[in-house]
Amino acid sequence: MLGVRLEPELEARLGNLARKTGRSKSYYAKEAIRQYLEDREDYLVGLAVLERGEPTVSLEELERRLGLGNRVQPDQ
Repeated sequence: MLGVRLEPELEARLGNLARKTGRSKSYYAKEAIRQYLEDREDYLVGLAVLERGEPTVSLEELERRLGLGNRVQPDQ
């Protein structure tokens, strides 16, 4: 069990989102924490790879290798 105190503006935004979507505030809090943990874990793994000096591949190179280089870019 975890209790979290939110500043009033954030609490209001969370409440509004929950009401508009029919989901609970807990649902969105769990989803936010889950996503943060996944992102943070990915970041830390990537950082460890860089610190060990392992080979890396740029996004452009990866797209080229996978044949994704000719994708249509969305309008900016």
